[in-house]
Amino acid sequence: MTTTFAIAALVLIMMPGPDQALITGNSLRGGRTGGLLTMLGGALGVTMHGGAAALGLSALLVASATAFTALKIVGAGYLLWLAVQMLRSARRPAEADEALAVPQRWSAYVRQGFLSNALNPKVALFFITFLPQFLSTDGGSPRAEALLLSGIFAALFVAWFGLYVAVVDRLGRWLRRPLVKARIQQFTGLVLATVAVRLVTASH
Repeated sequence: MTTTFAIAALVLIMMPGPDQALITGNSLRGGRTGGLLTMLGGALGVTMHGGAAALGLSALLVASATAFTALKIVGAGYLLWLAVQMLRSARRPAEADEALAVPQRWSAYVRQGFLSNALNPKVALFFITFLPQFLSTDGGSPRAEALLLSGIFAALFVAWFGLYVAVVDRLGRWLRRPLVKARIQQFTGLVLATVAVRLVTASH
């Protein structure tokens, strides 16, 4: 069952989405370090939701319409803010690179990755609907097993996006060409904005 979960989780992680978009954009802005730190933050956000699901806290969040809606609004607002930064960077590359290429602190990359997942209620919903399908019924501890599976998911997240960042860095000279970089940042901004809109408009 663990192997089946790992395969299914890896397929889901590899699917294009806000994590890939944000990690791509930050890899271009901050190099391999920026990409890896963003990935680390994303993994921490995933781990938080996985642990919360295992402890039953995510179910309480989803059960509360007010809390779920509030988190959706905050999460969508944050993704829109990131989208605006990417689109501004694409429109004014010289000015934006000077202001945004390296944040005041490297922790900014970790924070962006963490908040993009931590403030996304769809991640919480994913874990409380996905994990139970792979829990065994042999009388073991469901909580311990759920925590183990959450850890496996986070490890796969780190492994996949660590490899992804290495590829982006390898192609960095070409990807950082002004026109190519601007197009990637535009695409990244549009992806994040689309996810934000879908997050707000999606039904509970």
